[in-house]
Amino acid sequence: MGAQLRVYRRRIRSTKSMAKITRAMELIATTRITKAQRAVEAAGPYAREITRAVSAVAGRVTDHPLLTESEKPTRAAVLVITSDKGLAGAYTMNAVKEAESLTALLQEQGKEVVTYMVGRKGVAYYRFRGRQLEAEWEGLTERPSYMHAKEIGAALMERFTQDASEGGVDEIHIVSTEFVSMLTQSAASRRALPLEVEPVEPAELAKQQGGALPLYEFEPSAEEALDQLLPQYVTNRIYFALLESAASQWASRRNAMKAATDNAEELVKTLTRQANQARQAEITNEISEIVGGADALAGAAGSE
Repeated sequence: MGAQLRVYRRRIRSTKSMAKITRAMELIATTRITKAQRAVEAAGPYAREITRAVSAVAGRVTDHPLLTESEKPTRAAVLVITSDKGLAGAYTMNAVKEAESLTALLQEQGKEVVTYMVGRKGVAYYRFRGRQLEAEWEGLTERPSYMHAKEIGAALMERFTQDASEGGVDEIHIVSTEFVSMLTQSAASRRALPLEVEPVEPAELAKQQGGALPLYEFEPSAEEALDQLLPQYVTNRIYFALLESAASQWASRRNAMKAATDNAEELVKTLTRQANQARQAEITNEISEIVGGADALAGAAGSE
């Protein structure tokens, strides 16, 4: 019985130590979420203005290769943003599942899928299953920078501007995780190119985007201005996806660590109760042995 009690006490000590670690990781993730959200807010004004500029220029251009869909698209690039580290719940798997669903859909449409992966966990997942990756980036998912997004965007734009027969792609899709709230993060996929431009009246567009659209003068032409703006627009889309995914990753890690801490504390309560029961059983057994011994001595003394 004493050995069983020692086992319980050892498990209680180890579980309490684990709870301290997960609690510390939860607090770290909480502070990182705040920083990630600030980064998203800081990048917001530029994203809104470049979107307004692209919308204004696209309204002046009738035919542009980055706005025109291929009649028979044959290849599509899919950029998947995952995590570099674990202990983030189902964050990476949700992004991978969304990417696999998108890949299956594109293949049903007769398109060859070329996968670009961001994050060590996603790279390991694909390598373990023998799946080919066109390019991969690691070590940037927790603190992404604009230079990271520019590097990724340049690789994708290079393929998009090439002919499909030379290894180019007709479409670019981004799979990332949107930060909905501290408790909810949702994996989603969006097409970045060809750019989907919906015809909207200037007054309606100004109403949607808050304020009147500025008057642009193009020199030498709107087409050349769009050639310069669209790569920056795509890079900004990737940058925003990286920032939102970083905030989602920290939120998912915080939720996972909080759940682990709560489970550890509940396990400590259960083990403490079981240890108390084992101790009570041990005391009861000792008392029974003492009483039995006393009865045996009394019986022996009476027989004499």
